[in-house]
Amino acid sequence: MATNPYFTQNNRAEQSLYEDIVIESLKMYGQDIYYLPRDIVNEDRILGDDVVSRFNSSYKIEMYIDNIDGFDGEGDLFTKFGVEIRDQATFIIARRRWQQTVQRYDNEISAIRPIEGDLLYIPFSRKLFQIMRVEHEQPFYQLNNLPTYRMQCELFEYNDEDFDTGVVGVDEIESIGYTQSLVLQDSASTGFVVGSTISQSLASGVTLSAEIVEFNDVTNTLKLAHVGADDGKFHTFLTGTTITSLDDNGNAIVRTVTSTDETLGQTTAANDYFDTLTDFLDFSETNPFGDPN
Repeated sequence: MATNPYFTQNNRAEQSLYEDIVIESLKMYGQDIYYLPRDIVNEDRILGDDVVSRFNSSYKIEMYIDNIDGFDGEGDLFTKFGVEIRDQATFIIARRRWQQTVQRYDNEISAIRPIEGDLLYIPFSRKLFQIMRVEHEQPFYQLNNLPTYRMQCELFEYNDEDFDTGVVGVDEIESIGYTQSLVLQDSASTGFVVGSTISQSLASGVTLSAEIVEFNDVTNTLKLAHVGADDGKFHTFLTGTTITSLDDNGNAIVRTVTSTDETLGQTTAANDYFDTLTDFLDFSETNPFGDPN
């Protein structure tokens, strides 16, 4: 026996009305969230990872946070290694609004839906969440259509990713993580541009490079992030050697480094304290990380 011919679940007008109601509800009860697509730079196809990911664009769109009494997850965990914050959240976004705002013909997004690994930034709490799973069948075909995406997210842990999104609260994360500061010789030439790259050539032929995240013209101090070398090994910038960069007009800037400083960018960092310890690890033991014999 067939279904009632006088009622249909495939009426396009009703489906459009349903979507309009969903979008209006999200605009009324939702929040303005920034969607940050991940730019894969050098994917490790064995481990399925991309350590040097970039986030160079942002799209503001309304989303509903499906957490009434606060974030889900395990909350704040106090361990002997410090505090771990394991917040989780579920975000709901309308499909049509995704197509109109993010998946547009004139931007770089080609995905037909939100992608796992992309980030969401909440301005009011200044938190970044990483999309772990996208559910596209809930609610389940109420009018034979699927008007929303539900994104299950976890709090993002920064791992030296490159942020150039244009959102101040996001881009300044780079200056909080691991950075290296260079004090330069006093000179009349300035012109360093935040976000540009500097380089230094070592005597071995290795070239170091880093991104400028802050420049203090009064103290002649450069704050750098994403320090790397073209040989893939760890190096630090040398004093008494010049660095080069480009100003806004494309002219070369050459300055001499007088001193360097490495920091984690946090007042609670213990790396400077470890440098003062002479017996932190006893490598004469067969297991320097375990109990002494």
